[in-house]
Amino acid sequence: MKNKNKILIVLIIILAIALIVVLFGSKIINKEDNYSVVYLTTGEVYVGKLSIPSFTLTDGYIFQVTKDTTDPNKNNFQLNPIKDALWAPKSLHLIKDNIVFYGPLMPSSKIAETLAQQVK
Repeated sequence: MKNKNKILIVLIIILAIALIVVLFGSKIINKEDNYSVVYLTTGEVYVGKLSIPSFTLTDGYIFQVTKDTTDPNKNNFQLNPIKDALWAPKSLHLIKDNIVFYGPLMPSSKIAETLAQQVK
């Protein structure tokens, strides 16, 4: 009888931990103030605040590479806010199977520095 009670208590604790991770996992894994980069199977690159495990991107930008008009051998890079797009979503709900990789930006990266200047 005592073993059954111990097993029941352990199961309740495990379920409680799992529930906490599911409900608060995105805030534990990726703080909402941090920007992440997301590379999709389509080749598109997005930068924004990524919530995990739902893979919802808010305050997003699309990272685009364009040819330099003066030198066709050079590339220019642009960060275009998603809110300025014709379809202007509040957030993007990404499908996990379409994500090649994702990760938080280092505060010292050029993109993070650019975004920090835009927020000011």
